[in-house]
Formats: sequence, structure tokens, C-alpha cells
Amino acid sequence: MMMGSSSIYSSSSSRGGGEMDIDMNMNMMNMKPAWLERLMDETFFGDCGVHKNRRKNEKNIFCLHCCLSICPHCLSSHTSHPLLQVRRYVYHNVIRLDDLEKLIDCSNIQPYTINSAKVIFLNQRPQSRSCKVTANVCFTCDRILQDPFHFCSLSCKVEYMVYEGENLSNILHRFDESDFAISQFEGLRVDGSEVIDEDNNQIGPSSSNYSIINEDQATSNNRFLPLPLPAIVLSLGSRRKGAPQRAPLS
Repeated sequence: MMMGSSSIYSSSSSRGGGEMDIDMNMNMMNMKPAWLERLMDETFFGDCGVHKNRRKNEKNIFCLHCCLSICPHCLSSHTSHPLLQVRRYVYHNVIRLDDLEKLIDCSNIQPYTINSAKVIFLNQRPQSRSCKVTANVCFTCDRILQDPFHFCSLSCKVEYMVYEGENLSNILHRFDESDFAISQFEGLRVDGSEVIDEDNNQIGPSSSNYSIINEDQATSNNRFLPLPLPAIVLSLGSRRKGAPQRAPLS
């Protein structure tokens, strides 16, 4: 890679293009690393083509070394690779904040709390309703946010920095591969992707972030509630009284 970069710079300088050198350097700084670009573009939770005949074959793991999504049955081929688990909430892909911030600076991205764990949405989501002019919105997609956040997802922050010509290397971290070892997937519930519908008011504000309620938990809490009795409407006012009956004279 270094040899390729030096050859690019030498060819541009030989043409006497000092400004071209600057442009090339800017492009290099704005380039997304392969793992990041593929992570944001990858399709998760589809059936694994390699293990299509196996049960629980959803691709919910991302290999940072191979830059591709895999299913739990593929783990045996990636035992020495750093692995990142992707979860699914509100029909969108999320990653635990504790995991993601080891790879990239997640400041100014709106976190959400799901089952007591903070997560970051991987990609932008369509705005379900029009926002007010005075509302705090995402710099990239105009989604309504809480103060003081500027982005609703990781991709929104990255795309905004690329658009503004900011150096992506400033937010990338050198990570310890042991933090993403295969041991973290011991006992993984490969079918445990929880799908929650945002339109059913399962999202609500919670202090500095949003809290997404587990739909299964909500269902279990209502499981033993008594069923409502059918309503019986009695219109006493409409009941006509009969004529008073007098006792016969003796």
C-alpha cells in the first residue's frame, strides 16, 4: 500500500501540480477504511448462503478482518479474527456502544437504551413525521434528535465528515483484537434478534437518551391480566313503567 501511495504522489508532482498533491492528500484522509465502509453497506440478518440448509443461519456477525457478515455457523472459520456482533431493533441494525466506541469515536451520535444497554444505529432511518423548524435535527438526514446530539446514526456522522472534507483518521481508533475475540459469542442466541415496531410507541425519551422497550417483555407483563368482560349497557331511563295496579275493593 505504501508503495502504491508513493507512486501516486510522485506521478502527480512530476506534472507540476502542487494543488493536485493537496487534493490527493485530502482524498486519502477522507477515505473510509475497508471495514467501516463495508460495515455500513453490508446487509445483515439475511440467510447465510453457505449454511442455507441449517437452522438459525441469520448473518448477525461482522468479521472486521474479512469485512463481511457471517452467521454463527461460520464462526469456526473465523476463530482468530476480530468479530463484531450486530443486533436488530426497530427493524434496523444497531451495535452496542461499548463495542463500537472501541473502533471509532461515537461522540455526538444519539445513543439509545435497549434492555439496559446503550446502542448506536448503524444507518440512517427515514423520518416518520415532519420536524419542526426549531427542533434539533440530524446534520445529515434531518431526523429529530435530543440535545446536544448532532447525528442519528454512525453512517450519518461519517457521511457528514466526508462531505465536509474532515479527516476520518481523527475519529478512528486502534483497537485490541482481543476485545473482539470469538469467546464473546459463547452462548450466543443466534435467533435472538428482537424486532420492535417504532410505530407502536415502543420508543420513548429517557433522560439523555431514548429507551426502547422489549416487546416480548411487554407481552409477558400483560399475559396474566384478566380479560375485559363484555360491556352490558342498561338504559334504565328508557324502561317504561307499567300502570300502577290497585288492589280490588272488598
